[in-house]
Amino acid sequence: MKLCVALDLPTKEENLDLIHKIKNYNIWLKIGLRSYIRDGEEFIKDIKKINPDFKIFLDLKLYDIPNTMADAAESIMGLGVDMFNVHASAGRRAMSEVMERLSSYETRPIVLAVTALTSFSEDEFREVYESSIADKADSFAKDAYECKLDGVVCSAYESESIKNITNKNFMTLTPGIRPFGEDAADQQRVADVAFAKRASVDFIVVGRPIYNSEDPALVIQKILEKI
Repeated sequence: MKLCVALDLPTKEENLDLIHKIKNYNIWLKIGLRSYIRDGEEFIKDIKKINPDFKIFLDLKLYDIPNTMADAAESIMGLGVDMFNVHASAGRRAMSEVMERLSSYETRPIVLAVTALTSFSEDEFREVYESSIADKADSFAKDAYECKLDGVVCSAYESESIKNITNKNFMTLTPGIRPFGEDAADQQRVADVAFAKRASVDFIVVGRPIYNSEDPALVIQKILEKI
């Protein structure tokens, strides 16, 4: 299991200050939609200047027509990131076109498909997808697996089932991890590190418990000890 720290602070400067404090750890960093729209490719370059060994997950959740998604995926290849994601609900053809477009490259980032956002409650999810979270997450994961993606974004509660219906090496990345029982805030389906380990999660994403701490490095150290 690997730790991925969410860079969700209000300004680029605050995010870079956080990165300086945790630069000596072998971890992943997640650049989300707000940070990327605000700070762009230069932010990725700034991170690499601090520590070129940081692995970067670009969390943009691509969702568009298949050709546009494939074009965007190919553009992402030039950014030097190590992982990005698309929405599984964009459909099998879109996911297949993304992977086909990337197949000509000798190396490529890890590609994940978002199943059910961890902010959804069961009722909210059913309003949109007319299905339970568990059933639809399994279905989306099976689609992503058959379209040759590397894994999915899901909550820790869906991870074990997804691996059972796909492959134990099919990756699961879970946001909404509250390592020490912190408040769930705007997330619904949160879990701690121990639960994520039991569910065979490959990547855990932790944000607020780290960047809201007075000593982010200490929090990371404690999480890594749990991992």
